[in-house]
Amino acid sequence: MAEQFIDISELAARSGLAASALRFYEAEGLIVSLRSAGNRRRFPRSILRKVAFIRAAQNVGLTLDAIKAALGGLPSGRTPTKADWESLSRQWAVLLDEKIAALHRLRNALGSCIGCGCLSLKRCALYNPGDAARAKGFGARYLLGDDPKQFMASEGEG
Repeated sequence: MAEQFIDISELAARSGLAASALRFYEAEGLIVSLRSAGNRRRFPRSILRKVAFIRAAQNVGLTLDAIKAALGGLPSGRTPTKADWESLSRQWAVLLDEKIAALHRLRNALGSCIGCGCLSLKRCALYNPGDAARAKGFGARYLLGDDPKQFMASEGEG
């Protein structure tokens, strides 16, 4: 049986993504289309599973580069199967555990951080170490356009 094809508007409707997102995925090499005689994008119907795979991977916090690498490791660029997802998810578990640990560290540091220097706390381990933002004056220094990196770099000086 010959592969059936769908156009980008049907793929967008069926996947819940905007056509612009699908064109972006194609430009990034995540999905591929064929062109009709009128130069319109035509996708194999099986691309729906690949788009669902990409969206699921993004939902668990994976970057497009990581997703692209995973898809590139599949034989002949085929659509991922359930077994592929299970295998890749085991590999990604370490990455996800690291992200979870980073979020726990952030959550635990939030008690001493307001994130933008608004109140010019004396000690902010994340964005205003040693209250370096006070050197620029009062108020929400980062919201006023001051660069947090400038303060973090100059903290050890002076």
